[in-house]
Amino acid sequence: MKLAVVGGGWAGLAAAVRTTEAGHAVTLFEMAAHWGGRAREVAVDGRALDNGQHILIGAYRRTLALMLTVGADTDALLLRRPLELRYPDGRGLQVPPGPAWLGFARAVAGCQGWTTRERLALMAAATGWALAGFRCAPQLTVAQLCRRLPSAVQELLVDPLCVAALNTPAREASATVFLRVLRDALFGGRGAADLLLPRCSLGALLPGPAAHWLHAAGADLRLGSRVQRLEPAASGGWRVDGERFDAVVLACSAAEAARLATDAAPAWARQAAGLRYEPIVTVYLQCPGARLPTPMTALVESDTAPAQFAFDHGALGATPGLFAFVISGARRWVDGGLDATGAAVLQQAGSAFATGTWPTPPVLLRVLAEKRATFRCAPGLLRPPAQVAPRLVAAGDYVDGPYPATLEGAVRSGEVAAALVTA
Repeated sequence: MKLAVVGGGWAGLAAAVRTTEAGHAVTLFEMAAHWGGRAREVAVDGRALDNGQHILIGAYRRTLALMLTVGADTDALLLRRPLELRYPDGRGLQVPPGPAWLGFARAVAGCQGWTTRERLALMAAATGWALAGFRCAPQLTVAQLCRRLPSAVQELLVDPLCVAALNTPAREASATVFLRVLRDALFGGRGAADLLLPRCSLGALLPGPAAHWLHAAGADLRLGSRVQRLEPAASGGWRVDGERFDAVVLACSAAEAARLATDAAPAWARQAAGLRYEPIVTVYLQCPGARLPTPMTALVESDTAPAQFAFDHGALGATPGLFAFVISGARRWVDGGLDATGAAVLQQAGSAFATGTWPTPPVLLRVLAEKRATFRCAPGLLRPPAQVAPRLVAAGDYVDGPYPATLEGAVRSGEVAAALVTA
């Protein structure tokens, strides 16, 4: 078939690769001048920085499989480490290798800074979630699900895991989706909970290799090409700006997909256009000669300390002296202004780490905000289905599925769309 994929983010690239792999003639449209969508690299003062710090985990099996398909060396590009939530003062836990339940139990038992009562409370809650099949009432928030846990467990484990995975604060986030993430990560088999930290820019991780693979396979790649009109073709299929295709995958943003599908599927378009969003802010600091305790360090968030995680790019094998401080669920910080956000992170960096961490005061390099980074993953949220109309399918991390807005969710939706559109 002759297929159009509209959108060159991770979902669109996944759909394009899998349909090309199946032998179809694919045209990939991307309105921007680069591949990768909201997970891409940007040029800052002559260097490639990511528009937001991203990580993968071992449970991202479809993403890892796609990287291998397009020739990306996952061992070279990703630093694999056991799941570790370690704070600058030494508190936190690390999940050791081995069977899921045993590793989790050992991590909780060895957690630094928790009392015996706090450890037992977490084990009891996790056991209850497992016995319930990691399901709960759909209207519950994560805060309500965990309301009986001690405050230290909520502050040092639940809150950072929730905002990292769902990009939504625990008081507003869906407990149903949170439990699904916990099930697949913490209890998804050997290595599922491992952190996979990029050693390179996001462009080099998947978008670049995927674009090279598609070009070599004969796909028609059209960067800087925003689709203006989508309409049914008289002979069947669809016309994309007047060009006929047998089927179309809408792998652009929800807002862009809603614009294109308004005439073809108005109810679907209204649902896609009605999603609400949460921003993510990444603050890049420079400090030559500095090293953090771990490549990824968890931070305690407060009204004056915005970041939940700090990444040491030198420890990742990338740029020494470069540090990324990540603020998920960053709505109020974006509303307060990016200059004030950068200043707050500078102060947080100076106070959160031990004396001597910074040989000289860190310098603010850039504050990057993705204002519509992910949909707000609230309880009972009805996400648009993949099937839009006959031979018209949507792909994206916002499309109905088991995962929140993650790289794995995007890749899976792209592969699902590829299967649907070629069925």
